[in-house]
Amino acid sequence: MDAWTRRQWLAGMAVGGMSMARAFGEPASRRFRIGACDWSIGKQADVGALAVAKAIGLDGVQVSLGTEKDNMHLRAREVQAQYKKASSETGVAVASLAIGEMNRIPFKSDPRTIEWVSDSVDACAAMGCKVVLLAFFSDGDLKGDRAGTDEVVKRLKGIAPKAEKAGVILGIESWLNADEHLDIVQRVGSPAVQVYYDFANMEKMGYDIYSDFKRLGKEKLICEVHAKENGFLLGQGKVDFKRVREALDEVGYSGWVQIEGAVPKGAEMVPSYRENLKFLRGVLG
Repeated sequence: MDAWTRRQWLAGMAVGGMSMARAFGEPASRRFRIGACDWSIGKQADVGALAVAKAIGLDGVQVSLGTEKDNMHLRAREVQAQYKKASSETGVAVASLAIGEMNRIPFKSDPRTIEWVSDSVDACAAMGCKVVLLAFFSDGDLKGDRAGTDEVVKRLKGIAPKAEKAGVILGIESWLNADEHLDIVQRVGSPAVQVYYDFANMEKMGYDIYSDFKRLGKEKLICEVHAKENGFLLGQGKVDFKRVREALDEVGYSGWVQIEGAVPKGAEMVPSYRENLKFLRGVLG
């Protein structure tokens, strides 16, 4: 897909996103909204994550599609209804979805994951959000795995048209560098396949995270971001969040910033997340 067509599609997504925000009573005018991953606040694939998020003061939650054990339960309408009810009661949005189970059951090799990703598009649309994080770590790691990467490209090509039609973005989160991410996105050739950027993960790999983010962001290939530190509160680890803000500004990123991790060893989660939220609001405004 050429760059102009991609920009047109993304512009339509932005308008649709604002409409959904108004429909769910969210502050559409706010440039950044701050959420957290449900697994990071102790409620993976649990509707109780929204109540915990409210207690912290977050705007939303990145919700897991489910697990192998519950058969990716957010695909079921009754489970979707539970989340919608909880969102209405708490004022906390379902910000985006994630399929973390693909770290253990890889998209590159397990045929069940094709159905999971395809169905996640329907679940995302039903929940009024627009991003699904596809995880590629542990058993699903693509680093140095050309055959696995080729299979992922093939599978994404099959699902991308459905995602485009639904206005949903499939976000790749992995250990890959900017060039490797670009290779996958360009080979799939769809604006519905982008990069889910985690600054702490990319810093751990030794990449130039601020330059790489700006490079991908200027191509409109960043769908959402994680604000994370491993074993530290935000602002007390290795990621320079002032430079992160500068990078966000330079590429014109707006939308969700999801807090992941960032709890010091031995510290309690809720007070830590309140500190993280306070810090991040100070940086992002």
